[in-house]
Amino acid sequence: MRTTLDIPDETYRAARILAAERGETLKQLLLEGLELVKQARRTPRKKFELPLLPSTRTDKLIIDNETIYDLIDFP
Repeated sequence: MRTTLDIPDETYRAARILAAERGETLKQLLLEGLELVKQARRTPRKKFELPLLPSTRTDKLIIDNETIYDLIDFP
């Protein structure tokens, strides 16, 4: 399929130079870039797990954000 793209002049020149340095056509370079974007979107992101805080309490604990920030060392 053919399409038309509006690419800024500086970006186009840089892409042409990069393709030439790699011994590829501009089309090959662009297709490779699109594949990389597709793969990155398919890659699952790491889930963030909160640390468990041990407790000896048997009753219900009501905790607010300020207390959480006091208990956990954030980077």
